[in-house]
Amino acid sequence: MAAAAAGAGAGAAQEKQFPPALLSFFIYNPRFGPREGEEENKILFYYPNEVEKNEKIRNVGLCEAIVQFTRTFSPSKPAKSLHTQKNRQFFNEPEENFWMVMVVRNPIIEKQSKDGKPVVEYQEEELLDKVYSSVLQQCYSMYKLFNGTFLRAMEDGGVKLLKERLEKFFHRYLQTLHLQSCDLLDIFGGISFFPLDKMTYLKIQSFINRVEESLSIVKYTAFLYNDQLIWSGLEQDDMRILYKYLTTSLFPRHIEPELAGRDSPIRAEMPGNLQHYGRFLTGPLNLNDPEAKCRFPKIFVNTDDTYEALHLIVYKAMSAAVCFMIDASIQPTLDFCRRLDSVVGPQLTVLASDICEQFNINKRVSGSEKEPQFKFIYFNHMNLAEKSTIHMRKTPSVSLTSVHPDLMKILGDINSDFTRVDEDEEIIVKAMSDYWVVGKKSDQRELYVILNQKNANLIEVNEEVKKLCATQFNNIFFLD
Repeated sequence: MAAAAAGAGAGAAQEKQFPPALLSFFIYNPRFGPREGEEENKILFYYPNEVEKNEKIRNVGLCEAIVQFTRTFSPSKPAKSLHTQKNRQFFNEPEENFWMVMVVRNPIIEKQSKDGKPVVEYQEEELLDKVYSSVLQQCYSMYKLFNGTFLRAMEDGGVKLLKERLEKFFHRYLQTLHLQSCDLLDIFGGISFFPLDKMTYLKIQSFINRVEESLSIVKYTAFLYNDQLIWSGLEQDDMRILYKYLTTSLFPRHIEPELAGRDSPIRAEMPGNLQHYGRFLTGPLNLNDPEAKCRFPKIFVNTDDTYEALHLIVYKAMSAAVCFMIDASIQPTLDFCRRLDSVVGPQLTVLASDICEQFNINKRVSGSEKEPQFKFIYFNHMNLAEKSTIHMRKTPSVSLTSVHPDLMKILGDINSDFTRVDEDEEIIVKAMSDYWVVGKKSDQRELYVILNQKNANLIEVNEEVKKLCATQFNNIFFLD
C-alpha cells in the first residue's frame, strides 16, 4: 500500500499542466461566397494565416453549418459555443451576417504512463463559456473603438478595405490575448471608480468646465486618477471599452518612476511659469521640437446613432490623466498642443496633488490595514462600477488573484446560475478547501464573497456577509 502511494506521488510530481491556448480566430460573412467554388470569399480574416486554404474553408464551413443547424431549434438565439474533447469554439455575430469565431484549446494535463510514454488528458469542464464569450465580444468592441463598424468599412472601401483593417488590427491585438488570465472580471467588463469627497469632486468638475470653455474644440472629456475613473462625458458603453484600452494598454506602456514621494503635495502658490508635471501620452513627445508630430489615435463612439469619429488626446500629470476628445475633422496643430499644455498642465498638477492629499487623509481615517477574513468582487450593472479585493493585479497578461483558481471557477459558476434567472437570489457554496463562497444578486447588483472560516456554519456565514454589506456597502441596498 505504501509503495503504491509513493508511486502515485512520483506520478503526480511528473504531471505537466498546460493552460488554455488560442488555436484559431476567424471572421467570415456567409453572404460573400454563396456559390460552390467561391467559399474563400467568405473569409475576411483568419488566424493563423499559415493554415492551408482548404482547411480554412473547411473550418469556416463547419461553423456555418453548426450555426445554421442550431437555428432550427432556436431561431432568435443562435449557437454561442461548441464543446469538444480537445477544444471549445465560441461564436459571435456582432453585426448582421458578420460572424467572429474563436477556437480555444482546453487546458491539458500531461502524465507519464507506466511505460514512460506521455498521456494527455484534456480538462473539458475547466473553461467557462461566459468568460470566453465575453472575451470574443471585447475583441469586436475594441476593433470598433479604433476602426468603426464592419459595415462602415464596407461603405468606405468595400471588402478590400475591411480585410485590410481587420488584418492590421487583429494581427497585433490577438498577441495581447492571454486566455489563461481571463476570469469573472472579463464577463463584467466594469469600471473601477475612484472614491472622492464632494469638495475634491467639485474641483475636478470645475476644472473640466474651465478647460472645455477655454479649448472650445474639446467635445468630450474623461478624468482618471490611479487608473480609476472619476468623471466621463462619454456614453457608458463607449467609456467601458475606452477604459479597458487605457488601463490595460496605454497606461502600462507609460509607467515611469513617478515623482519622489509619489505625488508629494505641491501647493497652489505657484508662479505662472513654474515647471508643471504634465505631458502627452498620445501626440507630441516634445513640444519644444518644431518638427514634433501631432498625431493622435482616432476613435469611434456612438456608432449606433450619430457615429462620431474623434481624436483621442491623453494628457497626464503625476497620477491624474485626462482624455480630451475632439472632432476628427479638426487636425490638432502643435500650437494647439502647446496651448493645451499651458492651460491644463499647471492646473492638473495642483489637482493631482489635492486628490493625493485627500486620499491619504481618507486612508488614515478608514483605520487599520489588517487582512480581513473575507475577499469580495462587487459589480453594479447600472453604472458598471466594479470593485475587487480578490485581484491584486489584473492586466491582459496577468490575473494575480489572492485565491485558488478553483474558487475563481466557483465564482464563475455562480455567475452563470445568476444569468439563468431574472429574480434576485443568493447562493452559498461550501468549497472542498474549508472556504465558503457566497453569491448575492440584488437589484442589478452582484456581490461575490469568499470567506475563510473553517468551522463556520450556514447561519454564521450569512451573518458575516451581512456585516460585510453593512461596512463596505452601507449606502447600497441589498435584499436580505
